[in-house]
Amino acid sequence: MNFEKLPKVELHLHLDCSLSYRFVSVLLPGISHLEYREKFVAPDHSNSLSTYLSKALPAIELLQTKENLELAVFDLFDQLKKDNVVYAEIRFAPLEHTRKGLSANEVVKAVDDAMNTAQKTYDITARLILCTLRHYEKNESDEVADFCVAFKGSNVVALDIAGDEVNFSLDNHIGAFEKVKKAGMFCTAHAGEACGHQSVEETLDLLKPERIGHGVRSNENAKTVNRLIRENIHLEICPKSNLLTSIYPSYSEHAISDLKNQGVSLSINTDGRTISNVSLMEEYHNLHLAKKWTVRDFRRINREAINHAFLPESIKSSLIKRWFEQDYD
Repeated sequence: MNFEKLPKVELHLHLDCSLSYRFVSVLLPGISHLEYREKFVAPDHSNSLSTYLSKALPAIELLQTKENLELAVFDLFDQLKKDNVVYAEIRFAPLEHTRKGLSANEVVKAVDDAMNTAQKTYDITARLILCTLRHYEKNESDEVADFCVAFKGSNVVALDIAGDEVNFSLDNHIGAFEKVKKAGMFCTAHAGEACGHQSVEETLDLLKPERIGHGVRSNENAKTVNRLIRENIHLEICPKSNLLTSIYPSYSEHAISDLKNQGVSLSINTDGRTISNVSLMEEYHNLHLAKKWTVRDFRRINREAINHAFLPESIKSSLIKRWFEQDYD
């Protein structure tokens, strides 16, 4: 089945985890495909989330200037266009890009400005999510929240928390999420990936996000699944990423179909296109082979994604009318 023409939505996509070989070879002339894979792409069995996350570090080192950040945005939009993505929410942690003199304000502005131009160039609607990280101190997390609020009205629409959920608690981040929600903005949070359903419950209790990044281990507990349905919490599921971090051994054993069939709202995402070495088209193909998902399933999933996008209802309606009311074979 060919999913190339199918309009796609991606809600969980890390900028610094999605640098193409073409882009990297411009910044690191002479790097071979093999060196690129060894440095930026997760091994087939990363065995842990921390191993997977370590592959983002070389990319972050490359994105320490306004020019490189801007080029990375256009590189990612080029990938999205080839995948026929019509709406995307891109996320990154701005404080990680201040190591060579840029202020966090300059970092966010560079990415936001580049996204304005890229949306027009590629005819892709997109928004920006700023990430705090689990290991941050309270003042750092609060700073990221402050930038969310300061850039309200731009492409910045939400706050996320990513990173090591095994070794770091949520205590330093509660105030940041409260600040963003008080400003009338959105929140999502990584949870239920390296840790089980208890992490999802704790994150919902303490941070009160509208969506959960990953959340696949909610399936381990019926009460958690029922809560997701009752509270209309959307899961941003990234199947191959879950395989690479050894949450599941294969697509066929992944919990995504169980969650969908129970009525949990969810979307399909790449997480990091480079680290996971995957496109949405490939994710769709793999789910079709392993789970027998059809075009109708993917169209329904994309409608769900638009319905839970961090957008005004008027823009959601426009996107649905343009892309998801007609049939695609």
